[in-house]
Amino acid sequence: MFKKLSMSVAPVTVLVAAAAAALSPAPASAASPPLSGARIATHFDLSKGQMPENIALAPCGTAYVTFAAGRQIAEISPRGTTRILATLPKPADGGVHTPVLGFPLTVGIVRAGDGTLYFLYATGTSDLTGVWRLRPGSRPQRIAPLPADGLPNGLALDARTRTLYITDSVRGVIWSVPTNGGSPRTWSAAPQLASTGFLGANGLKIHNRAVWATNLDKGTVLRIPILPDGGAGEVRTRATGLTGIDDFAFTGRGDRLLAALNGPSEVALVQPDGSHSIVLSEADGLQNPTAVAVRGDTVYVPSAAYVTAKDPNLLLAHLHDRGA
Repeated sequence: MFKKLSMSVAPVTVLVAAAAAALSPAPASAASPPLSGARIATHFDLSKGQMPENIALAPCGTAYVTFAAGRQIAEISPRGTTRILATLPKPADGGVHTPVLGFPLTVGIVRAGDGTLYFLYATGTSDLTGVWRLRPGSRPQRIAPLPADGLPNGLALDARTRTLYITDSVRGVIWSVPTNGGSPRTWSAAPQLASTGFLGANGLKIHNRAVWATNLDKGTVLRIPILPDGGAGEVRTRATGLTGIDDFAFTGRGDRLLAALNGPSEVALVQPDGSHSIVLSEADGLQNPTAVAVRGDTVYVPSAAYVTAKDPNLLLAHLHDRGA
């Protein structure tokens, strides 16, 4: 479902999401239990490349997003006001050699307890592609290079071990990097992470001593235990049939999660047994959602409008039940 979109003001061509089947019309129903009260809190400017690709939250309710085509990190206040924190340098070749997509993009983002933001930048060039850090009041700095022929996408932080994990959607691997930077190492290259022609390993979270990842091409959710020595355990497929799955978030301490389905413009509630139901749809305002975040009883869903090309936005919904 990734097709080319031209934007009248921003000279960038965007390739987006999975197969034609994922473009089927979304159900007309509004938010379904355990969600209610879905509303769009913030609208973004498509002409400026403000396509929110990933999201991280602060305890106060402030959200931080990466604008994929804008090469920017932005702060969204609880009132919905957008403030640009940083704009990353444009590669010398314009980013045309960025694998698969052909334009430079900011992707996964996480926030550490001290307010430091870590995020990914993919440009197809060796001088810029990698893990970046933005400390409060400072300028962005690359702390770890990643292969220019890969596409770093999802990012997760294990605060306990001060380790960052990164999915590479083109190479089909998960990298690990210390939070103080350095050379990445291949943490897992399991075949379940590989693509089938477009993008493989995508969304990423650390949960209950395991790395959880999605595979966009295969529509799966994967769980990989973190072994006592820090290595990767055996991969288990925990859910299937999630066409166009991007990033996700757990609703509580258990293994129930909410997943963004990019192409169909839906959010799925995935149960621990792998079954799922649709709880948000285009009728609620979704426009190719890219990620999900949960803070207390509030669910945050950024939509990039990659295919719809209408209204990139940030949607909020009330979560009634966080699950076991």
